[in-house]
Amino acid sequence: MFFVSGAVLSNWVTCIPEIQQKLGLSHGALGVALLGMPVGLLLATPITGWLIARMGSGPITKIAALAYCLALPLPALAPKLLLLVIALVVFGAISGAMSVAINAQGLAVEQRYVRPLMSSFHGMFSVGGLVGAVAGGAVASLGVAPVPHLLGAALLLAMVAILASHRLLLSSAVTVSQGQVFALPKRSLVGLGIVAFCSLLGEGAMADWSAVYFRQVLETGPGLAAGGYAVFSLAMACGRFTGDWNTQHFGSVRMVRFSGTLAAIGLMLSLIVSQPMVAIIGFACVGFGLSSIVPLVFSAAGRTPGIAPSVALAAVATTGYFGFLFGPPLIGFAAELLTLRGALGLVVVSSATIAVLAQTVARSREPELYVD
Repeated sequence: MFFVSGAVLSNWVTCIPEIQQKLGLSHGALGVALLGMPVGLLLATPITGWLIARMGSGPITKIAALAYCLALPLPALAPKLLLLVIALVVFGAISGAMSVAINAQGLAVEQRYVRPLMSSFHGMFSVGGLVGAVAGGAVASLGVAPVPHLLGAALLLAMVAILASHRLLLSSAVTVSQGQVFALPKRSLVGLGIVAFCSLLGEGAMADWSAVYFRQVLETGPGLAAGGYAVFSLAMACGRFTGDWNTQHFGSVRMVRFSGTLAAIGLMLSLIVSQPMVAIIGFACVGFGLSSIVPLVFSAAGRTPGIAPSVALAAVATTGYFGFLFGPPLIGFAAELLTLRGALGLVVVSSATIAVLAQTVARSREPELYVD
């Protein structure tokens, strides 16, 4: 299901240029349209946590996965800007529901196995994103229009989701009676939310500004500029697939502290030493450092005493997504005042904040075996 989620998103991303051209949108108009996704995501995330607490993560994951696949062609079918915005709000809302549902289901599976698994699940999201991007790029290069492209991808991925749905757990990790469905934010959830916010702020900043930093500040060619984010992404995927083993052997608190420190030092060196190869190594450190933080934070949120895991997960995820949404524009505004090099220093600060707040991932009950 994590693979399907990543593949759906990346197939949509590969079609954005064609849809922009088809509707004759300026960059500004496209930016307005693209805001629809995070708006829908932020609206749906808390509601999904409540639904999972009522119905269990298994049924919601099945519904969200199929809806996510079937909603994939909607943006390509929009004939004008207003309908594109509406389509992207719907698509973003289902994306948010899918994200909370698969993480809640992943938490339930992780608790069954009584060992860390969440980081590997997020690694499969990265694999899905890579496969979807490569396949989508290949289809686009053949001149296939966005509507048949996304319709074909939707049907194929829906079949994969249906096959996977038979292996899902039927219920959430805890029942509604074992935890509150609505609760005032606990101090531990606030801390976890801040860590998620800082981590996703860094991910968003690297995605949107890494190539610009290499091209404009370090004055590299376009190939090396793209390589900065490619190395970041590769290091993040590697970190996610090794993260569970590392967590099992070193503990979640040490992992978060080391990861935040590694990301902060790596990016700081990249900003201080104006050499492309140093920046490449530094960006790899940022990718590896940030890779396991969100999975560990989501896992810790789901173990918070006195509140349903899905609700706690939704609260932390919503806070984190604010970082991913507002991080890149924040870097842009700060760059106007501090230069891009200085603005990216905010990511150094946010990564260091993660290291300082590492203890928050331990403020939860110990993993238990749960039975349907």
